[in-house]
Amino acid sequence: MNTALLYRLLDADPAAGPAELLHRARAGRHLPHLVLSALVQDGVRMGAPARAELRRARDRAAHYARLAADLARSTGVRAIRGLPLSGYYPDGLLRPMDTLDLVAPDEAALWQAVIRLVTGHPVEHIDVSLLGERPHHTAVTLHWPAEDPLVDPWYRVHLSTAALPGDGSAVPVRPYLVADEHVECLIALAESCLRRPALPPCPVTLLDIAVLTGRPFSEPAETAAVLAAYRLAPEAATLLDHAAGHLPLGPLAAVRAALDPVLAPEHRRRVEAAATARSFPTRRGTLLRRTVIRHAWDEARLLTPSSDTPLLLTPVADYLLAPAPTPPTTRTAALRALHHWDTLC
Repeated sequence: MNTALLYRLLDADPAAGPAELLHRARAGRHLPHLVLSALVQDGVRMGAPARAELRRARDRAAHYARLAADLARSTGVRAIRGLPLSGYYPDGLLRPMDTLDLVAPDEAALWQAVIRLVTGHPVEHIDVSLLGERPHHTAVTLHWPAEDPLVDPWYRVHLSTAALPGDGSAVPVRPYLVADEHVECLIALAESCLRRPALPPCPVTLLDIAVLTGRPFSEPAETAAVLAAYRLAPEAATLLDHAAGHLPLGPLAAVRAALDPVLAPEHRRRVEAAATARSFPTRRGTLLRRTVIRHAWDEARLLTPSSDTPLLLTPVADYLLAPAPTPPTTRTAALRALHHWDTLC
């Protein structure tokens, strides 16, 4: 990977110089950090503000790595997507890290990790979603301010009991992700394209493909079979086709060729699934109240005092599982139900 690739992906004119490249990168919250790290490697002169911004970004990435290692030891969660991909980037080149993505082996481990994050960081927002139905999977995203909250993106940690959430319809939730790490990274990139099929891959995704071309995809047919088993052959093919317009695919070219025989069967399966299977849209929680941490709880509790006020009580906060925006009367009824539940405990 080199700076010339960054100029191409960001549609910047090399003749305009590094300032124009950085200006183009400002359209993405974390792309400037990648560009700054590349410019440092090229020996480009920069002032104290740019160096400070890059230093904070490196500190952020290092903090994410420490968090992932600590939570893996203490709760059994593991990092997927961004953090493993960052390990394939050349030394000194900083992969943009918007979110630390973690997958938990079960709900108890997820809430243990959430509690550790809440007690150890100034968490201001906790978003909760339920994926699928009977059994459902839980996803939690925590946000807290960066060192410079006006300039830098906030910290964001996403935990889920499902490694791959699917699209709520023809592509189901797939709880487990088990493959060689670089194959898992390719699977995760294909999954990221699932919910926005009409949009081209972002520059970071293409850079991720660029670093994966240096990995040993020595069994392309096997890799294609794994992608097909995870129901992601079409997304992987489209992603690799798009990447091929910007960079050499190397060993991934053979993977792309091996995907051809499995594309039509997956498309047929999706058409049949869409016609016969029930749709399970993600149910998002609307915060009702933060609570004293319920250390004794190892799972959330669903309460349905009435059909329009389904409640999700978690170890750290309580939520209303109703479509947004929530009418004031529904919120009032939900809070009343919570207070009644409190009196029974």
